[in-house]
Amino acid sequence: MNLVRTISASLLLHFLMLIPVQGIAQNEPAAAQTADQRASTLRDGQHDFDFNVGTWRTHIKRLLHPLTGSSKWIEMSGTVVVQKVWGGRAELEELEASGPSGHFEDMTLFLYNPQTHQWSQSFANSSDGTLSQPGIGEFKNGRGEFFDQEMFQGRAILVRFVWSDITPDSHHVEQSFSDDGGKTWEPNFVASLTREKRQIPALPQATSQSTPAVHDGQHDFDWEIGSWNNHVSRLLHPLTGSKTWVELNGTVNVRKIWHGRANLSEIEIAGPGSHIEFLSLRLYNPHSRQWSLNFATNGFGTLSVPMFGEFKGGRGEFYDQETLNGRSILVRFVFSAMSGDYGRSEQAFSDDGGKTWEVNWINTYARAKNQTNN
Repeated sequence: MNLVRTISASLLLHFLMLIPVQGIAQNEPAAAQTADQRASTLRDGQHDFDFNVGTWRTHIKRLLHPLTGSSKWIEMSGTVVVQKVWGGRAELEELEASGPSGHFEDMTLFLYNPQTHQWSQSFANSSDGTLSQPGIGEFKNGRGEFFDQEMFQGRAILVRFVWSDITPDSHHVEQSFSDDGGKTWEPNFVASLTREKRQIPALPQATSQSTPAVHDGQHDFDWEIGSWNNHVSRLLHPLTGSKTWVELNGTVNVRKIWHGRANLSEIEIAGPGSHIEFLSLRLYNPHSRQWSLNFATNGFGTLSVPMFGEFKGGRGEFYDQETLNGRSILVRFVFSAMSGDYGRSEQAFSDDGGKTWEVNWINTYARAKNQTNN
């Protein structure tokens, strides 16, 4: 299922620490304890983005050529729809705007990290179906500031995203770039939002104007839409020679978002002494005809390294490279035995460049009663 990227190697050790009955050491390093103590003194910002939930009319100004001395702006107007997901630990935003220069669509996933008391915001646009480097930050005195470092025209720059002038029915959003280490900032995206009081009809589904020459994989995950019961078998200590497996059970709920360009899964599993929840976001790239798979766990509120892959012959394979116990490994996730009511998926690690694979997570699942994959 979409324990798609059920557990990435980069988050595996964090997950192990959530299951004390399985013999994992409970003593954390002093530095980690100090960090936890510091985090506990921070304000809980989980509700800082509550103002953003709802439907908004937006007016957008975009600088055409940032960091070039250009002063040419374009203007667009559109709609923003924001909803809470994953029990309020995340928000999903869909934006659609048009102007004389064309049409623009993007999606943003906001994730709250309860350890750092910070939010991350990751963007995707409709043309490439991949998530951006997340901006990370927090709100102070009614103003939210989020930062990341990205490449722009071959140069590393800083990116700042600011939320301000927040009222129940309006707010202001501004993105700026800096190529001098934050000494100066040039705004390049400015949006004013006003809450829409009436219900706005759903936007039409995107349609293709021509039949693609090769398989269009946008519907390859349609079989999974709906609610499922999931049984998990998990190898306790991957790549150590361990033969100890643990069993967990849970549920998976999958729904389409963003006009079918993506889908979102909320996953909850539990076993003896353990309980964990996942949020999984899968985005389709119409150019490569591949999917990217991204997920977060409830304890950490940050997105994993994305996996990339596709379906062929009724089998979906997705890969990435990560670090486990200080060593670089390959990670593979495979969907197989798919039908309208049953399915199987498994995760495996390889520390020899893909010559051999050790399976460490197996999902077998059945559609919940009275559910369909419409």
